[in-house]
Amino acid sequence: MRPSVIFSTYNSPAWLEKVLWGYAIQSHTDFEIVVADDGSTHETADLIETMRRSTGLALNHVWHEDRGFRKCTILNRAIVAAQSEYLIFTDGDCIPRDDFVATHARLARPGRFLSGGLVRLPMELSQQITKADILSGRATNRVWLATQGLGWKTLRKLQRNAVFARVMDLTATTRPTWNGHNASAFKHDVLRVNGYDERMEHGGLDRELGERLVNAGVRPTQIRHRAACVHLDHGRGYCRPEALQLNRQIRRHTRDESVTYTPFGIEKKAA
Repeated sequence: MRPSVIFSTYNSPAWLEKVLWGYAIQSHTDFEIVVADDGSTHETADLIETMRRSTGLALNHVWHEDRGFRKCTILNRAIVAAQSEYLIFTDGDCIPRDDFVATHARLARPGRFLSGGLVRLPMELSQQITKADILSGRATNRVWLATQGLGWKTLRKLQRNAVFARVMDLTATTRPTWNGHNASAFKHDVLRVNGYDERMEHGGLDRELGERLVNAGVRPTQIRHRAACVHLDHGRGYCRPEALQLNRQIRRHTRDESVTYTPFGIEKKAA
């Protein structure tokens, strides 16, 4: 399987570079990356070109002009642009462990989507992580991260023992959901629900897509301890209370009415 990895970015070239170095050391090497760029300046385009030459990664840069927070719109464009029939979704601030792509590809099943997890890093550590830390595997190694001050309970998701990770996933009390930082599905299922709802801004936009997938009969599989990534800290100045209120209304409608298709997604139809 040659999956497509999709993630968004916006004017964060330092974080994006760290993430791309994480994909440069994946054990499963046959994949493409579609960077969904929500209107970044030329620094991001320049970085992507530099990283394409440095790493040999198959990078597709999908960009639109900056007109405010339009993450759902650019993600939908990236979905259409993706060449694979299997899509792995993450974020431009999440460094993947070296088995991240391989795990999603191995566990992919028809009629299912995969729900992964993450370990959040504090800002100081996010800034301190270097290319060498990523290429050596230290940046996603639970023992090394523990020496940097992270608690062992938090780091359970980075346990490399396959039996332990599977048992933890099977017994997890956390409900598997569509997580924008770590989820995957077949492209035809994502297209069937019409992708992301472009009315939505930050706050639940990923969960709403997952709720439509579940309503359409695509069931979630918990892999939060098997597919690992670490999240680099950042500010969230794009949060708007009025947008959060609209998002809650949309999600409530999706759940109450068992909605499977949004007319505000990839294909635009009258509501």
